[in-house]
Amino acid sequence: MQRAVRFGLIAAGGFVGASLRYAFGLALPGAPSTLAVNVLGSFALGALVTAVADERVRLVLATGLLSSFTTYSTFAVQTVSLGPLWGGANVAANYALGFAAAYLGLRVGGRR
Repeated sequence: MQRAVRFGLIAAGGFVGASLRYAFGLALPGAPSTLAVNVLGSFALGALVTAVADERVRLVLATGLLSSFTTYSTFAVQTVSLGPLWGGANVAANYALGFAAAYLGLRVGGRR
């Protein structure tokens, strides 16, 4: 597959993922939105990497859509702004729920 085609697939997925992320932020502002998209994205990526073999689909959905839908930088800034107690709780929730969601996604996708 040509480099330009790969780039276009990732850009298209990224546009959709970023737009969805923005919509989540409007519907559910702040740290809860970031937690929700990170958990949903972890689940979706887990399922995707085990269930989808087509490179083009993986480029659009995993590298494009999910990488722009989930967000580490926003998570980091929000965590620091929450202060030590709530920031620690936010880290624990994001990691615990994210790992659990990824595990469930892998199971749903077919990995045992």
